[in-house]
Amino acid sequence: MLQLTKRSEYGLAALLRLVEAGPGGFVSVREICERNALPRRLVAETLKDLHAAGVVDSQRGATGGYALARPARSITLGEVVSVLEGKPAVTQCNLVGAWVDRAPDVVSPCPVRNPLESLRTGIWNAIAGTTLEDLVRGRFRAASPLSASHS
Repeated sequence: MLQLTKRSEYGLAALLRLVEAGPGGFVSVREICERNALPRRLVAETLKDLHAAGVVDSQRGATGGYALARPARSITLGEVVSVLEGKPAVTQCNLVGAWVDRAPDVVSPCPVRNPLESLRTGIWNAIAGTTLEDLVRGRFRAASPLSASHS
C-alpha cells in the first residue's frame, strides 16, 4: 500500500550512517556508497535535498562530507520522506460531479477514500512519529489506524 521510493530508501540509509558517525561526524558520499553499495549520484542528490531542508549539514574539503544538522531523536522519518518525495497519498477519487437522481452531485463522497484515508493516516502517523534514533535502536512507533473507529 505504501512503498518508499529508492530515493527515500537511499536517503534513509545515508542518514543512518550519519547517525553512526555521531554529532559533528562528517561522512563522505563515497564512504556511504561504498559501505552500503548505493549509487553515488542518487545518494548525493538526496543529501543535497536534505541539506537544503536543514536535515543535514555539509562541509567541503578532505575531511568534509555530510553530518546530521540536529540530533537523531529530532529527525523523523516523516520529515525525511516529505523532503525526498512528498507526503504520500493513497487514493484520488474523481467522483465529484457524479449524477445522483438526474442532478449533479457536487460533493459526492468517494466510496473508498474514507477507509483508505484512515489507513493512510495511521501509517503516516507511525512514520511521522518514528525518529532516526528509533530506527537505530530498533524501535518503531506503530499505531492502529482504526483504533479510534472501534472505540
